[in-house]
Amino acid sequence: MSKLNNLIDEFVEAALSPSEAIEKSKQITGKEIVGCFPVYTPEEIIYAAGFLPVGMWGGKTEIRYADKYLQSFCCSIMRSNIEYGIKGVYKSLKATIIPAFCDTLKCIIENWKVAIPDIPVIPVVYPQNRTDTFGYAYLVAEFTRFKSEMEKLSGKTISESELAAAFDIYENYRSLMRSFVEIVKDYPVTINARKRHLIIKSGYFMDKKHYSELMKELIDALKAMPKEKHSGPRVVGTGLIFEPIELTDIFVENQISLVEDDFAQESRQFRAVARTEGTAMDKMAYRVVDLRGCTFLYEEQKSKGDMLVEMVKRNKADAVFVSMMKFCDPEEFDYPIIKKKLDDAGIPILYIETEMHMDSYEQIRTRIQSFSEMLM
Repeated sequence: MSKLNNLIDEFVEAALSPSEAIEKSKQITGKEIVGCFPVYTPEEIIYAAGFLPVGMWGGKTEIRYADKYLQSFCCSIMRSNIEYGIKGVYKSLKATIIPAFCDTLKCIIENWKVAIPDIPVIPVVYPQNRTDTFGYAYLVAEFTRFKSEMEKLSGKTISESELAAAFDIYENYRSLMRSFVEIVKDYPVTINARKRHLIIKSGYFMDKKHYSELMKELIDALKAMPKEKHSGPRVVGTGLIFEPIELTDIFVENQISLVEDDFAQESRQFRAVARTEGTAMDKMAYRVVDLRGCTFLYEEQKSKGDMLVEMVKRNKADAVFVSMMKFCDPEEFDYPIIKKKLDDAGIPILYIETEMHMDSYEQIRTRIQSFSEMLM
């Protein structure tokens, strides 16, 4: 049990102290770091180029300079990232990778060049129509262009074998994460909602090969334990991100167990299983083509609502928790469609609007407590 607790503590510490975790990862790997904005970046290519990809998901900081470049109605994750960049928090980055999924991200690409000129920015543009053959062809072409940008940054050519090896490392990571989110629902006491979130989040600040080794140890340690009973509400989570961290604390206070998630920062990153045919570049493109139920990837027939209903039924969950990042337009536009599907299925919804810079949580605490009592 002590080994399991030590593993959990290592993950949690890395998530709560990302700067220290990244510095430790740099010392272990000897690699320079490249920052990756939400939601999806082709990390395998960054890894194959010899860099350490790290996540840039904002944080709690006083906004003093970012308002010069971004309106107050922009997503607080983006405002935090610009603020951190101006303050020098990201000064050790070799480059910043920004995918253009929403209007704010598109603006960030140009604003970054002016606000933080010392750190190069490399955009990645994903197609709207992914499922047609030309969507796949575009993805391969875009990833190939991105590969050439990373080769310029690293000063070396990325071979097919290096890219294939990097893809295998990431696919092993994704497979382990799918196993983790499946098994962890049987251990809601040892790994509560807060620890679950932080364990997943810590992977953004560690070398994926090293992280995967630790994750395998964690999974094996959990499998050796008897399953745990939990009397509190069981919910399925969805949204951009399950933060600020105080939100997870309130879940723990009210004994709410997160049995499955559709968070963009969490399961959406690894739930799509890669195809087996083609080159590593082909497989990377197919992963984007095959991903369903993501707000940031266009689907004419919205499948997210049906997917959430199925998650609830599969896990015998009591409700769906919607973590709505304020001013996240793609998620907000999809919510009415999702709500109708859940309402039609008779599934209760807990809708919480959040920001990275929140100071008071009492209203949220009262709402979550009332919702929990209603489900009991």
